[in-house]
Amino acid sequence: MRLLEDGPYRYRIEPTGGMRVPGVVFASRALLHGADQALDQVANVAQLPGVVEASYAMPDVHWGYGFAIGGVAATDPADGGVVSPGGVGFDISCGVRLLAADIDEGGLRPVLADVMDALDVAVPRGMGKGAVWKLHDAEELDGVLTGGARFAVERGHGVQRDLDRCEDGGTVAGADPGQVGTRAVERGLGQVGSLGSGNHFLEVQRVAEVYDEAVAAAFGLRRGQICVMIHSGSRGLGHQICTDHVRVMEREMPRHGIRVPDRQLACAPVESPAGRAYLGAMAAAANYGRVNRQLLAQAARRVFQRVAGVRLDLVYDVSHNLAKLEEHRIGGRRCRVCVHRKGATRAFPPGHPELPADLRDVGQPVLVPGTMGTASYVLTGVPDGRAFHSACHGAGRVQSRHQAARGVSGRDLRARLEGGGIAVRAASWRGLAEEAPAAYKDITAVIEASEGAGLCRKVARLVPVGVVKG
Repeated sequence: MRLLEDGPYRYRIEPTGGMRVPGVVFASRALLHGADQALDQVANVAQLPGVVEASYAMPDVHWGYGFAIGGVAATDPADGGVVSPGGVGFDISCGVRLLAADIDEGGLRPVLADVMDALDVAVPRGMGKGAVWKLHDAEELDGVLTGGARFAVERGHGVQRDLDRCEDGGTVAGADPGQVGTRAVERGLGQVGSLGSGNHFLEVQRVAEVYDEAVAAAFGLRRGQICVMIHSGSRGLGHQICTDHVRVMEREMPRHGIRVPDRQLACAPVESPAGRAYLGAMAAAANYGRVNRQLLAQAARRVFQRVAGVRLDLVYDVSHNLAKLEEHRIGGRRCRVCVHRKGATRAFPPGHPELPADLRDVGQPVLVPGTMGTASYVLTGVPDGRAFHSACHGAGRVQSRHQAARGVSGRDLRARLEGGGIAVRAASWRGLAEEAPAAYKDITAVIEASEGAGLCRKVARLVPVGVVKG
């Protein structure tokens, strides 16, 4: 596939064949090494009915299910635009939550081992493991699916700031538990408040560098401060919802005359019964993901308070696997479009009406985890942001989990990380090895490309002090 350089950190795939719009890739040449399959997926997404403007890819782009991970695309429901579960992924509402502590690294170091040991016990993780809050029945689960983080806070699991500083105020509207299948309910009952496995983590971090003091202060961050970053999603419930609705859409496409170049792009018109059913189930899973991170944050708060006498306040919580109906200017007019972000983070600019009042002047926090041996970043949205105000979501894999595990043993990796001052608590050696830093792109290069392409602006760099992994 031919990539045309179209500006700083920007490449273009001209429409060919069934492409309705171009592909636009924000990256450097180095970051695109080995990304041919992902770029084919960018071109495939450009063939979806009703797609507008472009099929976008973030600098951390890599191959995924249907959509590339790091893919962004919007469709216009008024023009037959579709919603595709592949544009959200199996881990619906996977996202990141960042909490800031009222202590610096020097104050935490004497009790760090005790904090990490307590977190090791307090944070359920691994395949099938749960849960901080054991739901008793489907009726209580319905409260989670419709109310999201607000349902948890109303039951004493958090404070008002946790809602004010969460995307959508902690609750995604339009959730329809009736579209969540029996198997998804079964899986969801036992996993809420658990970390999961794979690339999910709870990490104790230090603010190593601040690039914009004023914006960092508005977010609640300062140099040297300890933070806690949580990366998790909707667990088995979200996975099952994706599986169930992909099957429905595969059957529905012929009825709407839809043909796609890859069956993993199964879709349905946004306004069709199948499209509305998926959006209702997806919103329910998103609310489950918000509750999941809310409860994990509460578990961390209890540990920090009990062991170190430290308070944790929410900086922000934002998803990076979601489809949302949003208003954007397309071709000179305001349109309500369905924006798919799959491994991409919403990055609203200063002044956006959906931002909380105390952040409206500085823009939305964009939380980008790196790897457990490198760094994570806090960014902010910018006024002329691209790709429907979207940014990257992480470093992006360059090795499969099998390749990563062959390259290093979990024991050796832990020894290497702890030799660098990073305390490690892992549920399995294999799981730790699969997430070795070498399995990912250079997060610094990803952030440089994201900022250079005009997607966002750097606010702070955070480095790991302790890692809890599934």
